[in-house]
Amino acid sequence: MTTPPPPPSLPDGLRFAFGTLTVLPVRVSRWDREAARTGMLCAPVAGAVVGLCAAALGGLLLLLGSGPLLAAVASAAVPAALTRGLHLDGLADTADGLGSAKPAPVALDIMKQSDIGPFGVIVLLFTLLAQVAVLAQCYANGWAPGTAAALVSGIAARLALTFASRAGVPAARPEGLGAAVAGTVPVRAAVVAGVVVTVVCGAAGLVLGGVGGAWHCAVAVVVALGAAEVLLRHCVRRFGGVTGDVFGAVAEVGATAALVVLALG
Repeated sequence: MTTPPPPPSLPDGLRFAFGTLTVLPVRVSRWDREAARTGMLCAPVAGAVVGLCAAALGGLLLLLGSGPLLAAVASAAVPAALTRGLHLDGLADTADGLGSAKPAPVALDIMKQSDIGPFGVIVLLFTLLAQVAVLAQCYANGWAPGTAAALVSGIAARLALTFASRAGVPAARPEGLGAAVAGTVPVRAAVVAGVVVTVVCGAAGLVLGGVGGAWHCAVAVVVALGAAEVLLRHCVRRFGGVTGDVFGAVAEVGATAALVVLALG
């Protein structure tokens, strides 16, 4: 009789999160659904590291005398570099699949192709323009608003992945990252993670921007989750479930929605 593996530890989950969601040199010690559950619950931690790296580079450029636009471009480039562009690639592929208006099997085949179609190019272009525009606006108001924007968007994007991995969300294919993590996170655990992350982002906003900043950052997280959920449900209806590309698209939509909220008010 085979002895079941022990429950994954927090380090196992962190290694899974950083090993699958970033290019940081982390060795994933376990690749099973139990480790995936813990890893996707740790996804916002990986997002915090990505966001801090983005904010650090943008803040450094401001300190060295650059304008807010260059700092914004640098901050937008860091998440792309730390993920090898996989989330942006997933966004483009998902846009091509949705824009094709083909049946699910054909749309999934389109998403697997290595090239990017017109829908993907257009969505990718405007998403990056929106991210850079908001970050530039925030950096124009000082390093603190820029730091808050980079940090909150990075965390909100990965929190959206936690919710996309919740129980009841099926995988569209039997293989790939989507199949590995789909349905692994209990709904209650996802909600608890959402509350904790919202409070943490609100606390960061309080430190960087006072009471108004706290509410602004907390609302940004909630809106990011709502926008990501709309896309997630649409993809599940169209494709029959989630894929790695859908996860990338969900992350980018979450990050962009959070940034747009931070640009308002």
